[in-house]
Amino acid sequence: MRALARLAVTTLLVAAPLTAVTAAASAVADPTPITVLTSDFEDGTVQGWAGRSAETLAPSTTVAHGGTGSLSVSGRTATWQGPSLDVLDTFVKGTAYTISVWVRTASGSDNARLSVERRTGGVAAYDQVAGNTAVTSGGWTNLTGRYTLATDVEFLRIYVETASTTGAFFIDDVTASYVPALPIQTDIPSVKDVVTEFPVGAAITGAETVTEHGQLLAKHFASVTPGNALKWDATEPSENTFTYTQADPLIAWAKAHGTAVRGHTLVWHNQTPAWVFLGADGQPMTATAEDKELLLGRLENHIRNVAGHYGDDIGVWDVVNEVIDESQADGMRRSTWFTVTGLDYIRTAFRVAREVLPAATLCINDYNTNVAAKRDALFALVSQLRTEGVPVDCVGHQMHINVSWPSVADTRAMLQKFVPLGVEQQITEMDVSIYTGSGESFPAPPADRLLQQAYVYRDMFALFREFAGEITSVTLWGLADDNTWLDTFPVTRKDAPLLFDTVLQAKSAYWGVVDPSKIEQTPPGTSGCAVTYRVTGSWTGGFQGEVKVANTGTTAWTGWTLTWAFTGGQTVTQLWNGTVAQSGTAVTVTNTSWNGAVAGGGSATAGFLGSWTGGNPAPTAFTVNGTACTVL
Repeated sequence: MRALARLAVTTLLVAAPLTAVTAAASAVADPTPITVLTSDFEDGTVQGWAGRSAETLAPSTTVAHGGTGSLSVSGRTATWQGPSLDVLDTFVKGTAYTISVWVRTASGSDNARLSVERRTGGVAAYDQVAGNTAVTSGGWTNLTGRYTLATDVEFLRIYVETASTTGAFFIDDVTASYVPALPIQTDIPSVKDVVTEFPVGAAITGAETVTEHGQLLAKHFASVTPGNALKWDATEPSENTFTYTQADPLIAWAKAHGTAVRGHTLVWHNQTPAWVFLGADGQPMTATAEDKELLLGRLENHIRNVAGHYGDDIGVWDVVNEVIDESQADGMRRSTWFTVTGLDYIRTAFRVAREVLPAATLCINDYNTNVAAKRDALFALVSQLRTEGVPVDCVGHQMHINVSWPSVADTRAMLQKFVPLGVEQQITEMDVSIYTGSGESFPAPPADRLLQQAYVYRDMFALFREFAGEITSVTLWGLADDNTWLDTFPVTRKDAPLLFDTVLQAKSAYWGVVDPSKIEQTPPGTSGCAVTYRVTGSWTGGFQGEVKVANTGTTAWTGWTLTWAFTGGQTVTQLWNGTVAQSGTAVTVTNTSWNGAVAGGGSATAGFLGSWTGGNPAPTAFTVNGTACTVL
């Protein structure tokens, strides 16, 4: 991949921290989240939470996010120490849970993380749910992410830790909830049955092989790529100690379903343990003959073990990944691999892989190969290696792109460039971000961006089919929008880059691949507005909600007032990103000073807490600035 995407095999991770995941479903049809865990610390106890070591946990009324109580965590002597809660009997394998915790330091500031520890056969593994998030003593910060347990375990606890300091901190209002899974659509064509010019695959973690995710994967895709489970840190974390606990279940699933496997990746400058680059003296390697010999020996040993472990079960390998840096005069990335060995690590990797896997397709894989300078540097390298007899069979184009870049012409030039070399070409990690820059962030995917995305998929797959004689595989970097590395890269925000949405339903992007005549734009509201209402958490007598107002017209709003009526006796008790007034069943929300301007095609979102008795039906009618809106 282009950048680190540490998605553990047993986890399904969404942007962390992030706002609640949204999907384009109607307010009536959208499943209501079911809360399985709540810790509010209002009863003066620790409510089952315990320290991970000898730290002190105690109920506190010093500060609180909601109510008057919170949980104090003090006496820490290491950053990994913090509060943890047993969820072994709470979480069900194959269910995607949204976990939320509010954190506040007692003094100073740090970064906090929300994670899960699991153990199988006494072996511990750690899955990050919400990554480093700035927390201070000046207010509460929310850590939120999604987690899916995909394997049987004997130990399962959620926990909070910090990145740098060991000071005291507080947590409060911890919740875990899930949205009841929607059945996958069985009455739509399978991608693999429609696109027959080359196999279409998806990158997966363990979460994609169970329940509805597994059904979706089996229906639509002809190949799979373990996104992280075959990388060096997952397979050889310490020298000559090999483990395949992450990858073996994925390969077994593929074999059971008759699905091909792409191996990713044998050599990369990222996700390689630090020990690999330490010399015999324990110091960082330099360009000495001794260090070069040691490093190439480690490389050969790694490939012989990992590739040999799977043999013919994996027919294609990304042997080396991301070796090009077009800003260098020679076009080569200055990784430790290169600074110690020059091109010999690439030569060695391909030579050993061919010896171990004589029938496999061996690829060199990189990103931004549609950029002329990057493309030309990769072409020069592959030309040189093949002239030397290095068995480079295939060039992999990652194709991490967005709704406005690159052009079809640039992509065609990329593919055409390598035709004279006689190598196979594969699209290895494709996704289409809805964002065109790091400064954008949408609470939910705008209809116009989803439409643009559908046309990009349409045009790119049409181009790939033009090159069907050259392209031997197309892989999407993920199964559905609920698990994408783009939620945290290049910034944290919810992205929607794949063919299926967060509840595994086909998007316009899917139709762009399968049948472009069925691409449809979300109908605009009759008055230029649309509203999405979602319950994002629920507990006895209370709930958390989110409402988004979208300007579907072309004239910008300078301010907005949203109204609706509750029909189940609900009451809004707190609202953020707006001001609220409620009279009986009627609710009125107006913008704040900073989110009143909404351009055509833009949107604004408010979140709220509410109480309810007896039922919690979604409102069915909304107005913005006095005019009725479409309900999405």
